Order: sequence, then structure tokens, then C-alpha cells
Amino acid sequence: MRFYSILFDQPEGVATCASEAPEHFTDLHLDRVFDAITAGRESDLKPFFYTPLHDLEAVRYRHEVLRDLENADVLTGVVTFTQRMRRMRQQLAQVAKLHYQYQKERWFLDAVETYCEAVSALSETLARLDTRSRGLQAFREYLASYSASEGFRALVAETQTLHDDLARVQYCVQIQGNRVTVSPYADEADYSAEVEATFAKFKQGAVKDYRVRFADWPEMNHVEARALEFVARLNPDVFKALDQFSADHRDYLDGTIVAFDREVQFYLAYLEFIQRFKSEGLPFCYPQVSTRSKAISAQDTFDLALASTLVPNKSPVVRNAFFLQDQERIFVVSGPNQGGKSTFARTFGQLHYLASLGLPVPGSEAKLFLPDQIYTHFEREEDLTTLRGKLEDELLRMHDILEQATSGSIIIMNESFASTTLDDARFLGEQVLRQIIALDALAVYVTFVDELTSLSDSIVSMVSTVIPDNPAERTYRIIRQPADGLAYAAAIAEKYGLTYESLSQRIARRSIAR
Repeated sequence: MRFYSILFDQPEGVATCASEAPEHFTDLHLDRVFDAITAGRESDLKPFFYTPLHDLEAVRYRHEVLRDLENADVLTGVVTFTQRMRRMRQQLAQVAKLHYQYQKERWFLDAVETYCEAVSALSETLARLDTRSRGLQAFREYLASYSASEGFRALVAETQTLHDDLARVQYCVQIQGNRVTVSPYADEADYSAEVEATFAKFKQGAVKDYRVRFADWPEMNHVEARALEFVARLNPDVFKALDQFSADHRDYLDGTIVAFDREVQFYLAYLEFIQRFKSEGLPFCYPQVSTRSKAISAQDTFDLALASTLVPNKSPVVRNAFFLQDQERIFVVSGPNQGGKSTFARTFGQLHYLASLGLPVPGSEAKLFLPDQIYTHFEREEDLTTLRGKLEDELLRMHDILEQATSGSIIIMNESFASTTLDDARFLGEQVLRQIIALDALAVYVTFVDELTSLSDSIVSMVSTVIPDNPAERTYRIIRQPADGLAYAAAIAEKYGLTYESLSQRIARRSIAR
């Protein structure tokens, strides 16, 4: 089994990573999600999150790796490996900052030693554990072969020998005024130990420690550097070997192992991110993904970006469910404003995008479609530089989407054409929905025009609900039921301050005034 990548089941996948975020990221708040996931990570992981998969086998490949990483021993071994590799890079970065030759070479030796420890430990860990994913099995075989290679074993042996030789170097430093003398160690007595032993009998209880500690910052001063040169002259063979080691092993890093270290952090970062939600009882699942069936569903799902702001504040996260069956393709979502309609639309898009990355999705179970592209059409501020009105700009963006979309696409429209009249919004909505129906694409259409829900049998009505006894209080639950015909009326009432909540407040103020 040949190893190409821990992220891609085929070698060409590695070369296709995108450098920029897809256009729908901002609308779906995926930019916030992936900013949070990659925050504090040393490696640039965002290109992996910018690159959705379009092949079911590639999705299964990642699911397998993630299931292996659910094994605590496997996860610990991989995390420890990445931590050591990070320390190695920090040591190499320190080499570049230092000025004195021998100090730079010693830090380089430490970096190589850290690398050898990381590789050897991970190889031993994977060899004794039952990993079942194709990705980790192939990497385990690669790592075993690399670790047993003559080149790596020689590197380990040479590194250890040189480390031990340097550890055995001993010398004496005599300071007299401004003069510093470095000489070989000749079994001189340790006077500090003798002085401490002599005065130990006078010690009574806790006393102040007057000893001065040497500074522990990496850089040496010129006196220390000069003393080190004298030490090197006293031990020429060891320091000559250090010089030679640094020259011979500049390219000690194995490209495949370095790539694995970066790629595997894609999984680690996501698993660490979702653990904060799982610990609060929010479920995640491996979705069933298809490129053919559009009978999709999800249970107990939620907006991951919204949950990221609610969970730290111990605020409840409302979970929703949906399904499409047979010839159903489009959700038309209506209901009162601020009732969770836009959140539902974003959730729908997030689920399908996360599934296309081969990642677990929010929810207890999910059956999702693997799209060729996700298109979003959300309300935006008018751009005065284009010299176009808001409606014209919306129509142009919608035209571009319909020109590019296919039957394999997902289209998410949120409050489109809200800037126009009811009749125009109904007319434009009908025209757009008929084209989406003709494409046979999956879609979510958030609107205040309830009549659009009865346009076709392929449309399913979803409604945001309120507390029956208090219409001003939203449940944020989106349920599958016929539209009640009040969405537009509610929008008008809110616009002119005639909602139940507004009227209640005004009546209360008038009562107090009397």
C-alpha cells in the first residue's frame, strides 16, 4: 500500500488545494468557523478547509482516518508527534536567530534529535495499535520502512553519539578581574559543594537564597562565545564532528513526514474544535453522503457558527431537523422575522460543506448530498460604486448563479428581493424557483412571500415558530408545515412598529403615564 497523503486518497488531490475561500463562506459564516478552528495553529491549514471533495471515496477515506483518531491511544500518539515536530521547527527557527557558529550547530543538533524522537515514537505507537483506515495503515507502513532504513538509523546513531560526546565535555573557567581563563578539567574539587556542606550545620529553617542564577535566554554574549571557542580548542575532535554533522544533514527532513505533520493537523484542529460542543451535549455524526440521491435529512442539527458564540456563554443551542423525500428538492422557509430562518439556511449550507470536507457534522444523524458547488444569494448592502440599485444588483447576482448552477449544485437564497413590492417579490421568486426546479437542484429559499410554498410539489414549506401564548417570543424551531399566510403581514407590522411586542410596550407605557 503506497502512501500519498493522509487527506487525499489519490496523489492528484494534494495539488488541488485552493488558496482562497469559496464565495459562499461569508454568507454561511464558515469564515468564522474556520478562523476559530485554525486559530493558534502554526501550520497554514486554511487551504485544506477551502477545498471540498467531490468524490465519495475521498470522503470515506477521511471518515476512516477520523474514526481511527477516535481511539485515544492513536490520538495521543499523533498529537505527541505533532507537538515534537512543532518543537523541532521552533529549534530550527532559533538557529536562524543566533549568531555564533557552535551555538547554532548545537541548536541544530537538538532539532535533529527532536525529529528522530518524533519519528521513532510515532512509528512504535502505530506499529502496536490497531489502525484500520487506509490512510494511517499506509503511513504506518511508510514510517516503518523509513525508520528501518539505513539512512535514518545512521542519523539516529550519529545524533545520539554526538549528543553524548558533547555531554561529556568538561572544563574549568577561572575569572580574575577582567581576565577569563578556560582550561581542561582535571578533577578539581567542587568548592561550591564543599562550602555548602560546611555551612549546612548553621542553617535554621527557611532562609533567603542569595545565589545568582545564570540567564537562560538562548543568545550568548561575547564573553560566553569567546569562552566556547576556547572549549572547542580544548576538544577539537568533538567540535569538528559537530561542524561536520551540521554540514552533512542540512536536508535531514523527509518530505512525506513533513507533509503528514501538516495535513494531520486538519483533523486534529477540527476534533479539538468540536469537542467543546460535544462536552456540552451537542451531537456530531458521520453523515451518509451521496452524489445521486437527493433524499436528504438531518436530526438535532444546529448552526456551528452560532453555537460558537452561545456555548461559551452557557446559552442554549436550539436544534432543528429536516428531510426531503421522493421528488422534493426545495425548502421554502417563511415565518416571523428573527425566528431563525436565516440560521436554518446557514445550517443547511454548513452541513453540506462540512460533509464535502469529509468531516463529522452537527447532528445526531444526517444523510446529505455531495454538491459540485454551493451558491448563496444573501441580502447585501447597496454598493454605490457600481451605479446600480439594490434590486438590479440582486438580479445580476442571481442571474450569474443560475447560469453556473447544475443539477448537482446547492442554492441557498436568504431574503432575496425583499427590497421590492410584494407583487414583484412574488413574481421574481416564482421565476427563480421555476428555474431551480428545472435544474433539479437542491435549494433553500427564505422569504416573506408565503404563496411560493405552493408553487410545485418539489417545494416543501418550513415555518419558523413562536410561543402560541406569546407571539412575540420565538422558539427558533423551524418545522415542516404549510405556511400560515402571515409572514408578509408580520414583516409589514414589524416595519411600522405594529407587532404584538411593540404594541404591548406602547400600551404599558401609556398605562404608566396615566
